Parts: sequence; C-alpha cells; structure tokens
Amino acid sequence: MSTERKTVLVAGAQGVIGRAAAEHFSKDAGTTVYGISRRPVEGLDDVRAIAADLLDPADAAKKLAGLSGVTHVVFGAYVEKLTPAERSAVNVALLANLMDAVEAVAPGLRHVTLYQGGKAYGADLGPFKTPAREDDPRLMPPNFYYDQEDHLRRRQKGKAWNFSVLRPEAVCGYAVGNPMNLTMVIAVYAAISKELGLPLRFPGTRAAYDALYQVTSADVLARAAAWAGDAEAAANEIFNITNGDYFRWRFMWPRIARMFGMEAAEPVPMPLAVYMADKTSLWAEMTRKYNLRPTPYEQVVSWPFGDFIFNSGFDNVSSTIKARRAGFHDCVDTEDMFARFFDDLRRQRVIP
Repeated sequence: MSTERKTVLVAGAQGVIGRAAAEHFSKDAGTTVYGISRRPVEGLDDVRAIAADLLDPADAAKKLAGLSGVTHVVFGAYVEKLTPAERSAVNVALLANLMDAVEAVAPGLRHVTLYQGGKAYGADLGPFKTPAREDDPRLMPPNFYYDQEDHLRRRQKGKAWNFSVLRPEAVCGYAVGNPMNLTMVIAVYAAISKELGLPLRFPGTRAAYDALYQVTSADVLARAAAWAGDAEAAANEIFNITNGDYFRWRFMWPRIARMFGMEAAEPVPMPLAVYMADKTSLWAEMTRKYNLRPTPYEQVVSWPFGDFIFNSGFDNVSSTIKARRAGFHDCVDTEDMFARFFDDLRRQRVIP
C-alpha cells in the first residue's frame, strides 16, 4: 500500500459499503477522509462529514468546492428506482455530478473506485453462468452498472487518474438506517424468533436452502478498495470481490442458530415482507426491554431484500482469481464473519 498522503472522498458514507470504506481509510494516519451523505454520518468520528445532494449539480459543486486535495474517490452512493431505466438515469447522474464537482477542484485526483454487484451477471434475473467471471459478456441493457462504468471509461480517457470496478455479492456489514443488508435481516429475524420462543427456521425455498451461495464482508471490500486505489495492476480493471469461500444455507443455518443460542428447524417458505410487517410494536418492546439503540423498525431491516436472497434457488458463485493474480489476497471464513458481525451488533446494542 502506498505511503503517500492521500485524501479520500467517500460518496454514500452512511451506507454499508461506504461506511466500511470510510472507517477503513480513516484508520490510516496519512489519510484524510471526507464522507458525503444526505443524512448525518453517525459514529465515524475521524470522518469529516459533508451533507450534499448529488442529484443537485449546484449543491454538489458548492459543497465540494474546497476539496482541492482529493486524491481518491470511493463511490458508494445509490438511489433505488422501480425500473431499470429509471435506476440507470438517476445513478449515472449521481456519479456524473460528483465527478464534475471533484474534477473541477482536485487536480491531484489519482483514483476512483466504483462498485457493481451480481446484477452485472444477471443474479437478479435468474440462474446465470457460474462461476461468473469479469470478462463474461454483458446482458441486455438498461443496467445502471454498465452505464456508470461506461460513463467513467469515457471520462477517464486522457486523464491522469484511473479507476477500478469492484463486484461484491450480498455485502454484509452495518450502517445506521441502512436496512438493505443481509446481516441485519438474519440478526433481527433471529432476535424476534427467539423472543417469540420459536426455533430459527430458514424462511426461503428448498432450492435456495441447497444452492451454493457467497457473500462479501464489508471489511474485506473496504480493504479491496484501499488496495485498488494504489495498485498499478488494478488500474481501469474490474474485479470480483467476495469472502473467498462458498456455502449452502442448509449447513450454515444451524451454525447461525447456535450463534443466537437457538435450535434450527426445517425450512418453510415464508415471505418475510408479509410475516414480519406486524412486528413494529414487538421490536419497540424489545428495544425498551434490552436497552437497544432506538432505531425505527423500518430503518433496521429490509424484509423484501431478505426475501430476494432467501428465494434465489440457484448457485451464486463468482471467480476471484483475477483479483488474486493482480495482488489482492484478502479473504475471510464466512461463518467467522457472521459470528463477528452478530457480536458487534450486540456490543452496539442493535440486537439483544
């Protein structure tokens, strides 16, 4: 890793990916970190918060006007929309407005990190080629991942800076008020099940229970962003980044149950968005009973996201050999990752 001083601007610093990246870079004594978010950035004392609306070019330019020393941009901002075309338009605008503002004031910009994900391979559409490789052909557009990447490639031509595209899968971490997170889905579902005296029952399909799956620790992904920002081999390249192992829920689920001191039970397909919708008052009671952090129930977890993951009844496997050959070797045992995250959530009083 480079010993040069750097100034990192993290867009979407309140999200799961952005928060982990900001926290990782802030631990480097030679690095100054700015975090952009529409909401206040909580719990990151060493990150300089910037409240900016990246969909407003004038606001972005005004808020970033003084950041002449930015050397690295980590782009983790995202806006959800109903259709692929709408998602593409709004998320390309986020990236374009940020880059317009940064390039106008930061002549020393060296690197931009862009995140994609399984949608680049069609993981949201159904069974896809596995193991997925970075050189697999694209799918039918619109796809906001492709459009953001194309925007960045066009923009980078002839410039002194370069970029890297990182493709994780089901990022696991924690961010305040950011519920689209598999770790939180499992943790809150388990806590509520335990409070009701129920076993921990896998709520998805049998096919999903048996399929091969993979996830990405937000911490591993943050370290990948730090590596990519300085590695010549990462310049203008795409890399799959996962924990490095694969698992089946059939075998992982009983181990997760033991992490909560619970018994596991046979899976029963049960839409969480339906069956967990009435648990707001129960969560409020649990918050008082266990002195938990007072986070509104709808901000704690996204049940539709959990339903999507737990009903993906096909293998989800990406090759990470390209990143390893380029020099990024970080990995983590996924079972250890789950155990550590659940312990962290307890220490932060997010779950009992």
